[in-house]
Amino acid sequence: MSASLQVTQKLRHQHQHQHQHEEKQQQQHHYESSYYLSSKSSVSKQSFSTVKTTSHRKKISVKTEKGQEVVKLSPLPKRAKRTYLAMDKDKEVIGYVIPVFRASHDVVRGLMEAQEEEVTEEGINYVAMRNLFVREAREAMEVKVEKKTRSKHVRESAVRLEMSRTMEEWLEFRKKMNPDSLTHRPEFIVKPRGQTVWEGKDVKLHCTVAGWPKPRIAWYKNNVLIDAKAHPEKYTAESNYNMHSLEIKNCDFFDTAKYHVSALNVKGETSAVASVVVKRFQEGVEPGPLDPKPHGFSPEHGVTFETTIIDKFEVAFGSEGETLSLGCTVIIYPTVKKYQPEVVWYRNSVPLKPSKWVHTHWSGERAVLTLVHLNKEDEGLYTLRVNTKSGYDTYAAYVFVRDADVEVEGVPVAPLDVRCHDANKDYVVVTWKQPAVEGSSSILGYYIDRCEVGTHHWAQCNEVPVKYARFPVTGLVEGRSYMFRVRAVNKAGVSRPSRVSEAVVAMDPSDRARLRAGPSAPWTGMIKFTEEDPTVGVVPGEPSDVVVTEATKSYVVLAWKPPAQRGHEGVMYYIEKRISGTDTWQRVNTGMPVKSPRFALFDLAEGKSYSFRVRCCNSAGVGEASESTGEVIVGDKLDLPSAPGNPVATRNTDTSVVVFWGASKDVQHLVGYYIECSVVGTDVWMPCNNKPVKQTRFVCHGLITGANYVFKVKAVNAAGYSQSSPNSDAVVVQAAISVPGKPTGVTLLEAFKDYMVLGWNAPANNGGADIRGYFVDYRTVKGGVAGKWHEMNHQALTTTSYKAENLKERLFYQFQVRAVNMAGVSKPSLPSAPLECKEWTITVPGVPVGLHVLEIRDTSVVVLWEPPVFDGRSPVNGYYLDVKEASAGEECWKGVHEKVNKMKYMKVTGLKGGASYVFHVRAQNLAGVGKPSAVLGPILAQTRPGTKEIYVDVDDDGVISMVFECSEMMEGSEFVWSKNYKEITDTSRLTIISERGKSRAIFNSPSLEDLGTFSCVVTNTDGISSSYTLTEEGLKRLLDISHDHKFPVIPFKNEMAMELLEKGRVRFWTQLEKCTSDCQVEYVFNDVIISQGKKYTMNFDKSTGIIEMFMDSLEVTDEGTFTFNLVDGKAKGTTSLVLIGDEFRELQKKSEFARAEWVRKQGPHFVEYLDFSVTPDCDVLLKCKIGNVRPETEITWSKDCIEIAEDDEDAKKIERQDGELTFNIGKISKHDAGVYEVFLKDERGRDKSTFNLTDAGYQAVMNELFRVIANSSSEIKVLSTEHGIVLYSTVTYYHEDLRVGWLHKDGKIAASERVKSGVTGDQLWLKINEPTEKDKGKYSMDIFDGKDGVKRAFDLTGQAWQEAFEEFQRLKAAAIAERNRARVVGGLPDVVAIQEGKSLNLTGNVWGEPVPEVSWTKNEKQLVSDDHYKLKFEHNKFASITIAAVTTADSGKYALVVKNKYGTEAGEFTVSVYNPEEEESKEEKKD
Repeated sequence: MSASLQVTQKLRHQHQHQHQHEEKQQQQHHYESSYYLSSKSSVSKQSFSTVKTTSHRKKISVKTEKGQEVVKLSPLPKRAKRTYLAMDKDKEVIGYVIPVFRASHDVVRGLMEAQEEEVTEEGINYVAMRNLFVREAREAMEVKVEKKTRSKHVRESAVRLEMSRTMEEWLEFRKKMNPDSLTHRPEFIVKPRGQTVWEGKDVKLHCTVAGWPKPRIAWYKNNVLIDAKAHPEKYTAESNYNMHSLEIKNCDFFDTAKYHVSALNVKGETSAVASVVVKRFQEGVEPGPLDPKPHGFSPEHGVTFETTIIDKFEVAFGSEGETLSLGCTVIIYPTVKKYQPEVVWYRNSVPLKPSKWVHTHWSGERAVLTLVHLNKEDEGLYTLRVNTKSGYDTYAAYVFVRDADVEVEGVPVAPLDVRCHDANKDYVVVTWKQPAVEGSSSILGYYIDRCEVGTHHWAQCNEVPVKYARFPVTGLVEGRSYMFRVRAVNKAGVSRPSRVSEAVVAMDPSDRARLRAGPSAPWTGMIKFTEEDPTVGVVPGEPSDVVVTEATKSYVVLAWKPPAQRGHEGVMYYIEKRISGTDTWQRVNTGMPVKSPRFALFDLAEGKSYSFRVRCCNSAGVGEASESTGEVIVGDKLDLPSAPGNPVATRNTDTSVVVFWGASKDVQHLVGYYIECSVVGTDVWMPCNNKPVKQTRFVCHGLITGANYVFKVKAVNAAGYSQSSPNSDAVVVQAAISVPGKPTGVTLLEAFKDYMVLGWNAPANNGGADIRGYFVDYRTVKGGVAGKWHEMNHQALTTTSYKAENLKERLFYQFQVRAVNMAGVSKPSLPSAPLECKEWTITVPGVPVGLHVLEIRDTSVVVLWEPPVFDGRSPVNGYYLDVKEASAGEECWKGVHEKVNKMKYMKVTGLKGGASYVFHVRAQNLAGVGKPSAVLGPILAQTRPGTKEIYVDVDDDGVISMVFECSEMMEGSEFVWSKNYKEITDTSRLTIISERGKSRAIFNSPSLEDLGTFSCVVTNTDGISSSYTLTEEGLKRLLDISHDHKFPVIPFKNEMAMELLEKGRVRFWTQLEKCTSDCQVEYVFNDVIISQGKKYTMNFDKSTGIIEMFMDSLEVTDEGTFTFNLVDGKAKGTTSLVLIGDEFRELQKKSEFARAEWVRKQGPHFVEYLDFSVTPDCDVLLKCKIGNVRPETEITWSKDCIEIAEDDEDAKKIERQDGELTFNIGKISKHDAGVYEVFLKDERGRDKSTFNLTDAGYQAVMNELFRVIANSSSEIKVLSTEHGIVLYSTVTYYHEDLRVGWLHKDGKIAASERVKSGVTGDQLWLKINEPTEKDKGKYSMDIFDGKDGVKRAFDLTGQAWQEAFEEFQRLKAAAIAERNRARVVGGLPDVVAIQEGKSLNLTGNVWGEPVPEVSWTKNEKQLVSDDHYKLKFEHNKFASITIAAVTTADSGKYALVVKNKYGTEAGEFTVSVYNPEEEESKEEKKD
């Protein structure tokens, strides 16, 4: 049994006042409570009534030394949790203490609110809250103990009695709100209240319900149950703990009703009612979709806001991955400072919130919606809604999202709309929608991938593809957030992944709801605490309501309710299964119990029957098993939807069609429908929507105008696709027929005493069908007051004028006109001005009538009219046409022409493309020019897309015709031909043939009578027309073409030509551009027909048009003319070739030579005769190619008629490789000159090749050699020496006859001692000794290459000169120093051996300029001349040393050191002094 206690702020202040006088005597203990608002509360010791604790401890009464009886408790058991009883050192119970939680109220509230913005943090917050409130946070708990005296207990008793009454009231309330209390029927704590809202607004009804078990809530509208899940675009029902709400979106008049909310549990049912009234801004007929929305007066701003939406976005098409922007310009009138309307975007009636996929922008004038990285989920109807204080306006258009191109041909496209449901601690159900396109084969299944938020690693959840569009994902980690995506697979491969789902946290739903709800109430100054749960350490009970929620071939999903008794530590579950017919239960999850009351079982045998049950477990043990589910057969419980009904396609616009179909019958969990279309005759089906729609009506956009389409529909649910519906009837994509627009320009044409003649203009829009007539209404106007309208004619008029009779003279009338077509009657035109019925007396003509336009183009338009009804005093003799831009003022009218126009039409040219113009016409007679007609227009000067012009065609029979094509033909459309804009009724000159979208006007007998302007108009269209002007020059040209077609000539691609073939054969040939299989050829020589035989061979390939005739040889009698005569039906052709005189004789010689060559090549022969070449290494080769050679063929070389034998030196130069013979002369010289010959000989014949390597031949070889040498030369380089600067270039080889010249500043350099040129090896050089500034400049080297020469240049100026000259000076100085430096040039030995006691005299030769300083050293120590060492230096050349009576101490390393300013050198030698006696004694010892 738990108990709760509340301590008010008032009590705390009383305790503080009572203990002010005791602060000096005892320690004041207090605690801090930072859980709410971080406020510190200092509470004194409290002597509360002792109640039962949750720990199992026995009470023991013990008497103290003073005789007082106290209560002690038995020791705590090991598994008992911390008690909240306050005890002193002797274990005396003195009261309760309250655990202190170290977490501020702001921090905890922040944790619970942050999850609304970041799903990732939701799991972190959940774990933090769970650890904070559920587990034993021993470190976060502080216990303050204070002894109570009896006197204090008496003082506080009065306060306790007052508090007990408050606690009883609180406990009564908690019994109703606490689910752990006794069961009771539902009760409304807060009832929903009625509301009145404006149409188009959202309304939300709230209520709070108490009851246990938790009541089930249902909402009703006029006693009809509301299914919010079936209509998410209209209703949203939410339940958070005991608070419930129903949101009604985008209210309209039909949402006015009584809404009941019913709460039901096992103890009973209760309900409450609230009325919702939706008000309109004005009463009347419900506005249609095209009518303006109502606006009302805004008392807040004192104006009525009027909203106008312009620059509207059209139906849009995008592809996955693209970025698409939709925008409208919104004009709010009047403008109120600092007032902005509310701009809301909707997709399929659901408001859009800004996200990483959706960006909205409102600039104050333009509303823009940007869809970033389009996906198929973004497809739908987008609505812009502008809310003002006076009402609202909306505009909507559909957005289609096409699939991105697949990476592999035939794979399916990506699935869409991936969502997560039923998320729990380690379990979530992922659903998606199948794509519209399955690819080249049916979809075999789907792969589900998951990714933990904060990482980029995607892991596949299923190894085998699942067929259902629903999959339970298990094995999640509690408290972590996950995202999911899906991929489809068929035989061709795997699709791209879908858009990732929203992140979901793996956590208990009740904890999730608690986090979302936040604190139940702000801090009120109360402290709440509860004793320990008495169920700790108890084995949990049985789960209840174990059911199979989903069953497919792939998996089975179980769900159950947790046990009532489970403690605070939580429970986990084991799932067991049993095959029907057996008594053995098998545990499914033996390794790890699950935390969620959901579990998915895989790897079950399809078709077998199973039973399932669940056990709970915690730290105390495993509980009893639940009741069995009963037998469940593994298999699909959800069937495929049935095929939809027959689709019906109807015309809508030029690019769209409306498709209706019958809904699929007996379908469960319908996802929607996919519509497909195909152009008739192609059998290629394309998706019309990439996101399934639930309605049975859909507008398919983006179709080809004029094309014939058929449609089919298939339904889809989680189980897959249905069979496709039957194909619809074919429908042509054209705008649907509608009623025409209003006639315009109702004017008075003529007036008499009792009748008036009226005229008007036909409506600009005929509604897609021809105007069948007009109805005229009239009313009288008396004193400015108009009467009622009356009909004047009961039968439709076929003209745009009408004689209104039986009128009263001097009375004013108004008239209005309505047009009619096959779709119905239009709205009436604007009323005319009040017209007085009285006879006209004017002399000028009336106004022309019936103005209309044809052939609208970017720069021209044809205006037509009818003559006025009233001619005036004389007949009309001409017209004037005026024009101005539509936006210009009245003063801007200008005449199109200066001279009067007698025709009733005119082509206006020189217009600006994209500009709008208006026209009027004035009639003229002898009395003058009349008033202008009613204004025609505005007319937009713009060529319609797909507009075609009339073209002239001349067929193969020479028949001349004019052709006009139209791709926008509608039902009832006809071609109407006119000449000079008068319909052609006389068929004697033209024969008109029309079929489908093409009309042909054939000239029966073209002549000058047919000159003029021919035009063609397509009726029942938006003014499609064209014209062609036939002039005299054009007619002559057409007649010439017609004659060529009547009497055709066979065209030749090539005229007759001749060529020589092998063996001297002659080929005569020609080629035709085209011919038929009936084409015949006649071969003629000198007017005599020749035929195939020994001398002539003929061939005619009709597929290529090539005609050939072959002759083996040309004889003297073959001189003359060769001709090909051709006949192909009625077409003829002739081509000839004349061979006479010198031309014939030259051809005859070539033929004979060719035959001789053929004979030569029958034996061994030279394919290429002997010639020479020079290799890159400058070797000269003589080579030739031979053919038809056998092993026995003799090959002989000779020079100057002397055969080169095998043992000759030159024989080594001969090589043969395959069919090529080579004689390698090598580096050529004059003794290699001579005549070289090669002979081929065997039994089949002989051949000879000669090369004359003398005179001209030798010079040619040398020139080629010089060319190779010259081209091998490198660029000139510079080299500095101690003598000067050297310019040089290297070549591969140098020949003595090669001419090389050097130039300085383009002038030849004269040889001198200072400047020299020459050759060293393969280096060509120019040496400049002792260079000066005059030697700077450009140097070039000219190498003769047999023709013009090869030049190499070097610019010896600037830095190049500076670096070369400095290097020269450095080397020169180094050379001088080397020549003059001090050195020992000789005279000294390397080793000197001398007997002790003798004198040693050595002399060294010294050189140096200036004379060097001389010194002697011994063992690197300088010697000084004395009696023992005598040092001399004589004649500046000879340095001597004399050592008198040497001893062994004089042994050592000596050196003669010479030194001057250029350097130092030492001549070293070794002196060894020996004693003969010592040497002998050493040898004796060795012996």
